[in-house]
Amino acid sequence: MEINPGMNTDIENETAIETAIEAELDLNADMLPAKLTPREKRDLQKAQLRPLANRRPELYEEDEFSSEEYEAMMEMYNGTLASIEEGEIVKSRVLEIRENLVVLDIGFKSEGTIPLEEFKDMPDLKVGDEVEVLLEHLEDMEGSVVLSKKKADFMRVWERIRVAYESDMPVEGTLVKKIKGGVVVDLMGVDAFLPGSQIALRRVPNIDELLGQKYEFKIIKLNKRRRNIVVSRRVILETERAGKREKLMKELAKDQVRKGVVKNITDFGAFIDLGGVDGLLHITDMSWGRISHPSEMVQIGMELEIKVLDIDWERERISLGLKQLQAYPWKDVAEKFPVGTRVNGKVVSITNYGAFIELEPGIEGLVHISEMSWTRNVRHPSKLVSIGEAIEAVVLKVDPTEEKISLGMKQTEQDPWMVLPAKYPVGTRLNGKVRNLTSFGAFVEIEPGIDGLIHISDMSWTKRVQHPSEVVKKGDAVDVVILNIDAENKRISLGLKQASEDPWLRIGETYPVGTELPGTVARLMDKGVVVDVGNDIEGFVPLSHLNISGAQVNSSADVAWEGMAMNVRINEVDPIHRRIVLGVVDIPEGQERPAEPSKVHTEDEDNAPIPADLDAAVDEE
Repeated sequence: MEINPGMNTDIENETAIETAIEAELDLNADMLPAKLTPREKRDLQKAQLRPLANRRPELYEEDEFSSEEYEAMMEMYNGTLASIEEGEIVKSRVLEIRENLVVLDIGFKSEGTIPLEEFKDMPDLKVGDEVEVLLEHLEDMEGSVVLSKKKADFMRVWERIRVAYESDMPVEGTLVKKIKGGVVVDLMGVDAFLPGSQIALRRVPNIDELLGQKYEFKIIKLNKRRRNIVVSRRVILETERAGKREKLMKELAKDQVRKGVVKNITDFGAFIDLGGVDGLLHITDMSWGRISHPSEMVQIGMELEIKVLDIDWERERISLGLKQLQAYPWKDVAEKFPVGTRVNGKVVSITNYGAFIELEPGIEGLVHISEMSWTRNVRHPSKLVSIGEAIEAVVLKVDPTEEKISLGMKQTEQDPWMVLPAKYPVGTRLNGKVRNLTSFGAFVEIEPGIDGLIHISDMSWTKRVQHPSEVVKKGDAVDVVILNIDAENKRISLGLKQASEDPWLRIGETYPVGTELPGTVARLMDKGVVVDVGNDIEGFVPLSHLNISGAQVNSSADVAWEGMAMNVRINEVDPIHRRIVLGVVDIPEGQERPAEPSKVHTEDEDNAPIPADLDAAVDEE
């Protein structure tokens, strides 16, 4: 091949020009401002390229390219030098769709590939489609462009989230799952954290019921480096409530009837959403009747028509009523349930003092414990009735003003006390069981539920009984005599000693005056001592006859004690007053006085009175 010498010269000149262009580009690059980005530097270098390239116009044939064609060619050349930055979202074109890869062209010297699974949101993807992707690296180790659609999608979503955060705009999200302290929310495919305190205006009892629901949220915290997003629904609700509250303050009025939706239920009532502001429907304002829990009347989500009872805007409290829209049940109650009427009802409540009976919804009557039985001493109403039991009663009193009805259960039967005087005339002998002992006597059951009292003074003809246990024991079967029946006050007096012959009728024959016999001091009295001489016979030794030495005795405790033995003489027998007067003959020697002095009784203590209220006395005992 023959080489033209002139050609070598041209090549040398062209090489020199290219070397000069490169040198000037490098020089200009060094002179560029330090604060320019790589893209800005590259664009500036391209602008400087054109005049340098025009230094050799002789390299182009003038008849081959016009100046306009030359300018168009330069523009096309400059387009091929468009800068591409790593970490930017760029547009790409689908070249090929393989089994698990998508081949994309971004206008660079080589293509890039992305796994097909990143295109799940584009099921209709086809060759030629334009897709935005993230340019991660211009070249990997194999010289290929590294692209990612998933990251590009995330960056676009994050940008939308950032804009919403900075502009304080709400975003829509879905509650996905419950975690410690709150809930995970899906915001356009990105996880955000919703604290438990920011879910609603009040504590949500069951968060699981909200999962899967879509709501609007405000982004209250954003950290891109840690990809941390915190959202709040409460902020939006508070804003809405403030607007609705302002509107309701103008519309809402006391005694107004409005519609509301049950928002929450507690043990004491239900919260009703009136359209942005909640009101409380207390359990006592739900029904005129008795209910044990608000859920018996309302359910969450139920729409109700309620009445505004009271408004306190300062404390943000609105009291609502449901029963106030129903007819007042106590109206004309006296005509419905006249005194003396027999009624049927259900036991709805039991207290220590009685049982409440529901006669109809909203109307209850009280059976006092004293009106439950004619004969039984009822300690607690639960001994006779139980919750839910149906009973029959008689109306005793009606007070519509106080909303009270007094009922009686025992009045449904004949009062057995009214027939007792005829059934058991005074003097009737009966056999009964000792049911209870008190300090003043013993109660004996003469028929089921009816007891009579044996006073201690009616237990023995001859002995002064200090306590009933000296004569009878609980559970003993004894013969008694009816002494008196007071049907009105429900009292029966019984006599134990009256069931046997009175020994005082022949006491003088058994113990003639002057008889000497041994005895034992039973008790000390303030005026002498009582001595037991046997056979349940007691005699009395006055203070003046107590000391055989003849010296004056000021107190019986000075010379005697309970259990002391002494020989006595019968000085007087008085059958009418049932009294035997004794005198001391001598006191056996060798007796030791106890360290604890014996108690000195008075005449009043020796004659125990019958209490005015026997039932109360029995309960106290």
